[in-house]
Parts: sequence; structure tokens; C-alpha cells
Amino acid sequence: MAEIINQNGRIWNRNETLDRQQIRAIQLEKLQWTVKHAYEKVPYYKAKLDSAGIRPTDIRSLADLEKIPFTVKDDFRKNYPFGLFAVPGSEVVRYHASSGTTGKPTVVGYTKKDMAVWRELVARIVTMAGVCEQDIAQIAFGYGLFTGALGLTHGLEEVGAAVIPMSSGNTQKQIMFMQDFGTTALISTPSYALHMAEIACEMGIDPASDLKLKWALLGGEGSTEAMRTEINRTWGIFATENYGMSELFGPGLSGECQALSGMHINEDHYIAEIIDPKTGEVLPEGSLGELVITPLSKEALPVLRYRTKDITSLHTEICTCGRTTARMSKISGRSDDMLILGGVNVFPSQIESVILCIEGLGPHYQIKIFKKGYLDKIEVDVELADANMLESFVMLEQLRGHVCNQLRSVLGIDAQVNLVEPRSLTRFEGKAKRVIDMRGEE
Repeated sequence: MAEIINQNGRIWNRNETLDRQQIRAIQLEKLQWTVKHAYEKVPYYKAKLDSAGIRPTDIRSLADLEKIPFTVKDDFRKNYPFGLFAVPGSEVVRYHASSGTTGKPTVVGYTKKDMAVWRELVARIVTMAGVCEQDIAQIAFGYGLFTGALGLTHGLEEVGAAVIPMSSGNTQKQIMFMQDFGTTALISTPSYALHMAEIACEMGIDPASDLKLKWALLGGEGSTEAMRTEINRTWGIFATENYGMSELFGPGLSGECQALSGMHINEDHYIAEIIDPKTGEVLPEGSLGELVITPLSKEALPVLRYRTKDITSLHTEICTCGRTTARMSKISGRSDDMLILGGVNVFPSQIESVILCIEGLGPHYQIKIFKKGYLDKIEVDVELADANMLESFVMLEQLRGHVCNQLRSVLGIDAQVNLVEPRSLTRFEGKAKRVIDMRGEE
């Protein structure tokens, strides 16, 4: 694919610069094909659409999308492993699956054409982030059934970047390869990027001055702007965020350009909606709500109106980078991760934003929810940035009191805060597990 190059960087595919009318025309044509494909090839979808009184010929405009019932993760588990597939196994060239920690895994598959589309999608988002054929990209996602590592591998290779498929873990060797290979782009979760920087410092390496790293492409878990700022400062780099789910191809659904004004959605391959998570009502542009995605190019596994559970908003103003595709704002939380404490809604991202803005605190924390009598209580363990602070009880109490006050201001409830030694909380090589809810325990 020939790139467009302007003063604002590279654009991989001209479809990223189409006007809204052209985008909508492509979306409608592909939506009609997708609904027909799912209806004719997937018995589960035929039954679901028949029950709703919908036929493929009823989809005459993009507004008709709202007539289609939602798909949720449990639909994949009910049809485990291949009940949602629209092609025979002989046409599938790749399988992936979720970890299945809360039940049966969600199994997905790809035809040869699906794989080509997936490579194209990821090529676009890595180009948005600044990566090109001159870069050396080190992937610190775990390889295996998780779509992140292999998805980024193929997309990076598509743009001509050299890939170091390190996988997660073995952090000291990760740093050694960064030095010896001249890595310029890091692909990891935000929390593991911070952990790697810690290990580099312990090895006597200054991540910002002793390495050649320029870019970080972060995904796999949510993060705040404060965490991005900390990653940029520690590594001396420019970090962008990208978004995807295995049910929706994997990474490649959307990504940030260097303007950092939201994640551009590859709209010639997806339709995005924002709904009220309680009522399912479609909300107008700019509203904060749950993201619903309909992929438009999936042969092996068509999906209609998938509820992601992620809370965001959509915006269609033309970006300064030259792309005309809609952008989704940073994920502010998940509708199923929201904590309800004494009737108050609390998102872990709110707590993280407070912690990362207070001098003296490290970026690592853990949230514990428990019952005290009949009341919900929240406890937050936060690492100190400097162990020497433990030697001054007065300074420690002043800092703890400041954290408590800031959390109360943001959350509207009181939280117990424990300031703990640096490096004492568990580190995660994949997605960080920040919340422990003990309210269901005896």
C-alpha cells in the first residue's frame, strides 16, 4: 500500500482520508454483506435475527443497524468452540482464544482473507504511532492464543519494521536486547513498560539516555494520561495507545496518531456506536457511554453489534494529522469494572489518576474492596517512590493524609490508604490486576 506523507506524518492507506459520505457508503455496503453472511452462514445469528423480526433485506441504511440485537461475550461461550463460525474448518488458517479465566474461552478464527485484512489494520495503527520501515520493534506481549503479540507482529512486518518477538517476562534480557539490537519501538502493556524501566534502572541503565527507544505502542489494558506521562518521562519516548479485541479481529480496530486527539477507528472495516449501558439506547456523537462495534470485513467469524463494555465517546471532526476517520476518546473505564461502594460509582482509573499526580508516590498500586459489617470499604495500597520516606513518620503521615484527601475529593467517599515500600507490590507482565474484591468472601 502506498503511503501518504505530509508534514503531519505518514498515513498508510488513502481510505483513512475519505470524506464522511464516502465512509458511510463503504460502511453500508459492507454492513449489508456482513448481515447477509451472518444470517445465511451462522445458525445462531439466523435464529437471533428471526426472533427480532429482522431479515438481511431490512438493512437499507446505516440507521437500520439499531434494529439488530446486540452480541455479548456470553454468546461466544454459549457457542464454544465453533458455533459462531461462518466457514468450514478447512477455510480457517488461524485460531486464537481468550484465557477463559471466568468460564469457557472465547474462540476466534481467521481465513486467509481475514489475515490480510488484519495485517492491513495493524499496519495503519503502527504508522499512526510513528513507526516505519527503519524501526526495530520489540514485542513484550505474551505470544500464544492472545491476539496482541502476533497481531502486532504481522502489522509491523507489513510496514517493513524489524520485529524482535521477545514475548513477556525475562525482563533483564529484554533490556539487554534493547541495548544490543538498538530497539526503537516497544510494544507492551502500560504497566509492564513501567516495570521494565524499573529493572533497567536497577541494572544501572538510564532508559531515557542509554537506549535508542523512540516509540511505545501501548495496549492490552487501560491507562490514564498520568501513566502515559510517567512512561514518556521515564523512557524519554513518545507513547501512543491502540485498541482492539480478539472478537473484533484483535489489535487494529483503532489507534492514536501523533496529534494524540483520540484513537482513529478504521471505519472502512468497522462501525462504532455509543450506547447507554443500562438501556441500550444509541447516544448522539460526543456522549460518554459503552462502545458497540460491528466489524465489516470478517469472513470466518462475523459479529453484529458487539458490546465491548468499554466506556468512551466518539468524535468525527477532521484531525490535524489529515485523517477523517472517527476517533474514540481514551477508555475511561468498563461498565462491568465499575465499583459500586455504598451507592457511589467508582472507576479504578479515577484512583490511578490521583496516585500518579502526587509527588512521592510510585506508579504501582492495588485496590482492595471488602465489607466491614454491612458497609462497603475501599483500601488502596500505594508504593512510595523512595524507601527513605519510611524513616520519617511525620512525612509519611502528611503524604498519606494528602492522598486520602485527594481521593475523597475525586471519589466522594473515604478510602483507607496504605503507603508501602517500593517494589513490594506484585508486578504483572501481562494485564495488571489492580482490583481485589473480597466482598463475596466469607
